Amino acid sequence: NFPTVKYPNPESKAAFELALKLAKEKDADIVLATDPDADRLGVYVKDEISKDYIALTGNMSGSLLCEYLLSRRKELGLLPANGEVVKSIVTTNLVDAIAKEYSCTLVEVLTGFKWIGKEILENESSKKFEYMFGLEESYGCLIGTYARDKDAVSASLALCEAMAYYKSKGKSLWEVMNDIYKKYGYYRDGVNSIDLAGIEGIQRIARIMEYFRKNTPEKLSDYKVLFARDYQEDTVKNMESGSVKATGLPSSNVLYYDCEDSTWLCIRPSGTEPKLKLYYGVKAGSVEEADKRIKKLSEELNNIIKDIEEGGEIPAYLTELVGIIENDKKEISRNYILQSALNRENREKEKEQEDKS
Repeated sequence: NFPTVKYPNPESKAAFELALKLAKEKDADIVLATDPDADRLGVYVKDEISKDYIALTGNMSGSLLCEYLLSRRKELGLLPANGEVVKSIVTTNLVDAIAKEYSCTLVEVLTGFKWIGKEILENESSKKFEYMFGLEESYGCLIGTYARDKDAVSASLALCEAMAYYKSKGKSLWEVMNDIYKKYGYYRDGVNSIDLAGIEGIQRIARIMEYFRKNTPEKLSDYKVLFARDYQEDTVKNMESGSVKATGLPSSNVLYYDCEDSTWLCIRPSGTEPKLKLYYGVKAGSVEEADKRIKKLSEELNNIIKDIEEGGEIPAYLTELVGIIENDKKEISRNYILQSALNRENREKEKEQEDKS
């Protein structure tokens, strides 16, 4: 029961309606909101010039926290030589630049915070790296190693600490965010979600993924594709030399393209909803140019998807699947239940092995 909001989602502006009203009355510096289980954190910060409150995306708040934590550790002489920052593959490349600035190793993992948790676990046994910070673009991060999931409670405390620290230096968090862009470049990131429910949705997802898998683009918008990663096939292809190496990550139906000028695109079916998700990012020398580039890339990606859907053929195995469903829906339902039970059993076995290790 959350009577003050329509839906308790910290990624939604509607969830901040009453909080922002109170913030303006009290002239607050920061507005924070978590979801009910306190793992995701939404943030608004005040622009001291306009007095408006500006929403930070998960990429922005995570990058701000990463910069604060690493810079303070360096100032205090607490930054280890083997420091590590962990992010999901769909998280902003701004974090890569911040990690490099502080000589920390940047490790990428698949989407889902459990993979960041696994990296922490591996570090505890191998001692190869010392975990500093981990984040994903979907408003989640973890500062310490006391947990294996994103934690909005510690993130809230850390952001308030950062706000107080920078305020003592005469700066707001919004000014600091802009300082970060001036230091590393103006990164912009976006997500296009395409709702694809039902059997027709399954067909459309497969058609799009199969098209990209068989037809690696030479360019995305104005940027040449340098590397093509296929996590399902476990390949990273150098588009210029043709050489191929392994991704080093578990198999997953994900495609990723590294392009010139820090532009990138990642395509994957959602793991929790009937959607196809396209994550992408650009970098520029000014906020205006970055906004221009991200808008153009988003529009061109939508056009590419539209062209694929209009001209692509449905894979044969999906045509057969539709026929089976039309002939015997009960059998498909039974098989789905059996497969779900098998998946659950495999997850339980995997968890048991993790607990033992």
